[in-house]
Amino acid sequence: MGLGFRVPKQKLGSRKGVSKAVLEGRGFKPIFLMTTRQLVPNSVMLTQQTKIASNKSIISADLGRTATKACVSRNPNSVVFIPANVARESVEKVRGGSFESKATDPLLDMWLEYQGKGYALGQLAADFDAPLGGADQSKVVDALVKVFACAGYYQMKGEIAVVLGLPFYSQEQFEKEKEEIVSQLRSPHLMVYRGERVEIDIRHVWVMPEGFGSLIWCEAQDSKEFSPELPELSVAVVDIGHQTTDLLMVDRFRFARAASKSDSFAMNRFYEQLAAKIPGANAQSLSLLEAVNKPEGQRFYRPRGATKPTDLDPIIKDLREAFASELSERLVQWLPERVTDVVLTGGGGEFFWEVLQPLLKEASLKAHLAQPSRKANALGQFIYAEAQLATIK
Repeated sequence: MGLGFRVPKQKLGSRKGVSKAVLEGRGFKPIFLMTTRQLVPNSVMLTQQTKIASNKSIISADLGRTATKACVSRNPNSVVFIPANVARESVEKVRGGSFESKATDPLLDMWLEYQGKGYALGQLAADFDAPLGGADQSKVVDALVKVFACAGYYQMKGEIAVVLGLPFYSQEQFEKEKEEIVSQLRSPHLMVYRGERVEIDIRHVWVMPEGFGSLIWCEAQDSKEFSPELPELSVAVVDIGHQTTDLLMVDRFRFARAASKSDSFAMNRFYEQLAAKIPGANAQSLSLLEAVNKPEGQRFYRPRGATKPTDLDPIIKDLREAFASELSERLVQWLPERVTDVVLTGGGGEFFWEVLQPLLKEASLKAHLAQPSRKANALGQFIYAEAQLATIK
């Protein structure tokens, strides 16, 4: 049994509202815990801003291994990237820069206190030599402080709702981690964010498989990208992240959980291969990751101790083609026979798009790129939470 996510396309303003009874009849549930059978926003909520109570704010967090992508609206320009590094330090140590002006960019000096413990996040944590975290580390770890960081960054207080995604290694693991993360989040919390006391009350939490947010975002766009339209298609969503490539099978907007999985072959392997070709390079360096994602001609990286930067373009060209070829083979081996369209998303989806697109075309598959790729999951998750809050009185 898959996720009920039937969303026939409608024009903006085609209906002024949908009653609670109709919503529940379509599968909408005013729930706190989202199971893998409850992704059911309707088309009106997808295609126009949903009115929610002014005292209910939403944080959508895509807990990436390189960065948490977060937003509090549908505006792609509002999405913030907070590097995923987290360092647990003494309160005194994380407060160390408090003599500086509050005008300091919070993304360069992000820290908080919670229950007597200090946490540095992002670039500050990287300066404390905190790693990005490996594939063997559950994303439940540090999820709470990452959500706190998002709330602090957006200056949110009071009652809020949170929506996020988790890898889908298996139904059992997904449900287990979902319960863990919800139990951590759903509660009143008191923290100190960059020296300021912040009280938040997380009332609602929803969790979806990573990559599904991108499909919601694609469906919410007013475009002719898909023919027939998405609710009539069997689609594979391929979210190429840092530590996992999430492979989701979606039949007419119903999540086919038995055919979906997360694969550990992802961008971290590419960064490791790249770093191996540069003396002194660190595959987890935020500077290296940032340089790789810059436009061609601007990709320069200087490892610590080096006197000159390395031009990454010639190295990337050879590595990208070989890596994409292996990724394509893995993808084709997994792809269910009924798939007609493939949606690529995530930082890796955008990075490998030009190489993967012709390979998928050779397999007679229609390839689509969710845009903006690195932000699409967070934006789609936000739309889902909007729809859910609209059903809660």
